Amino acid sequence: MTTDSPDEQSPLTEQTVPVDSSESAGSDADSVDVGEEQALTVEELVATLEATTAERDDYLDRWQRTSAEFANFKKQTEKRNIDVAAQAGSRVAEALLPVLDACEAAELQGVDGVEPIAAQLRGELERAGLQVIADVDAPFDPNLHEAAMSEPGEDDDAVPVVAQVLRTGYAWNGRVLRAAMVKVRG
Repeated sequence: MTTDSPDEQSPLTEQTVPVDSSESAGSDADSVDVGEEQALTVEELVATLEATTAERDDYLDRWQRTSAEFANFKKQTEKRNIDVAAQAGSRVAEALLPVLDACEAAELQGVDGVEPIAAQLRGELERAGLQVIADVDAPFDPNLHEAAMSEPGEDDDAVPVVAQVLRTGYAWNGRVLRAAMVKVRG
């Protein structure tokens, strides 16, 4: 069938429409509209890009804060673990103070065989952080010493000093476990 009647046109011929000058003026307006649509689309893309960039910056900021908080948490946890270990060590040392006192008393009474055991126990505890507070003629320090007795001092003694240690005091890594009981002169 090769009839060119308007009713029987092929699909290709239906799409091709002749353009007259009045329609071409409209098509110029349409092309302007298309340009404005593209401008709006570019503006929308720029806005979307700015929103995405702001969201990225927000995520980066959150990540950096979380990372810093985690680093601080890690430092605090390490410090806490060190403190807990030191506290546990001080508890063990504090529990052994009566044993050290008994060893000292036995040494003073002349019991044989106690001296090497007491020295070894004291040596191991000192390596772990125990410090002995038993300095005679040292200036009296109420943080380290407990005054049980006093005696008059010489006139030139302006500062009270430890005259005698009645009970040995101990510190663990700088923290006083038990103050030394002393006799003070001055």
